[in-house]
Amino acid sequence: MASRPDTEDYLSLFLNDAPLLDVRAPVEFAKGSFPAAENAPLINDEERHRIGICYKEKGQDEAIRLGHQLVCGDIKAQRIEAWKRFIARHPEGYLFCFRGGLRSRLTQQWIRDAGIDFPLVKGGYKALRRFLIDSLDNLVESGDFRILSGRTGTGKTRVLQRLPNPVDLEGLANHRGSSFGRQVTPQPSQIDFENRLAVAMLKARHLKNGPVYLEDESRLVGRCAMPDTMKERMAQAPLLILEQSLEDRTRIIREDYVEAMSADYINRDGEEAGWLNFSDYLLEALGRISKRLGGERHSQLRGVMEQALAEQARSGDVHAHHAWIQPLLQDYYDPMYDYQLSQKQGRVLVRGDADAVIGWASDNASA
Repeated sequence: MASRPDTEDYLSLFLNDAPLLDVRAPVEFAKGSFPAAENAPLINDEERHRIGICYKEKGQDEAIRLGHQLVCGDIKAQRIEAWKRFIARHPEGYLFCFRGGLRSRLTQQWIRDAGIDFPLVKGGYKALRRFLIDSLDNLVESGDFRILSGRTGTGKTRVLQRLPNPVDLEGLANHRGSSFGRQVTPQPSQIDFENRLAVAMLKARHLKNGPVYLEDESRLVGRCAMPDTMKERMAQAPLLILEQSLEDRTRIIREDYVEAMSADYINRDGEEAGWLNFSDYLLEALGRISKRLGGERHSQLRGVMEQALAEQARSGDVHAHHAWIQPLLQDYYDPMYDYQLSQKQGRVLVRGDADAVIGWASDNASA
């Protein structure tokens, strides 16, 4: 393998989705890393804990000595093999630790001793994270945004993906943004969400042209929080209003939250457990808005939902779910949306169905 130099070209790494070998401990990786990073640690969590205590009590030299004692023999060989497998899959990648210091240099040397030259990221995680934070601040401040809005169930995310330069906040947060928005896989950590958002915004600026299209969201997408400055800019940006009939909205909600979610739970958990977990998901989502619905209204809708679930379990027919979806849209979500739209300061650029919105955006791609 030809030798490649170490790098501090952070922009290129993110724009090109360069594979990144994160050699920090699993606990560090879990707090936050980068979209193209995989964790193959030099030291595990327990070893890191013991080395940290040694460092505080006896200093750096003793901590390094303990590290070599803990990671030797078969353990060392296993970790080198894990790095070699990563390199075999991603010869164009780079490795990093927290600051680009001792751990990444040692990893690089052990890999080199195994006959492979593999470059590292100068400055490590700390420098990459700082670059993304600063980049996101600049991109939000200077960005030209268009906001896709519309009542619940209009299929905004589906339409967003067909616009010229979209950034899918719900996809980045792995959450659909409502009480029913939870997915079968967990949301990223807040740091992971911020890193994903910054990378997506960098790509929108450097790899595409024209304004960035975002879906109208509250500051929290599930438990992932957008930066305050970004939410403020979005609140001032021009609007594209997506409109659909109540029948179409009901169908879209059924497809996304009943058909797709039941399939996802069953694929993950198996037929029996998956069905139970899906049923719990729907009932719990309704329960999260019970106070705002009022006790009597919640009890009524829950009964209708339970009947629809029973019919779906018995026959596979999902249309009985319309009996709770439509009133929830009309009586709960629509009044909230209409009030929020009346408070928005952005001017409406276009209002219409999916074809009208997509057509307008295509005609004004570089406006």
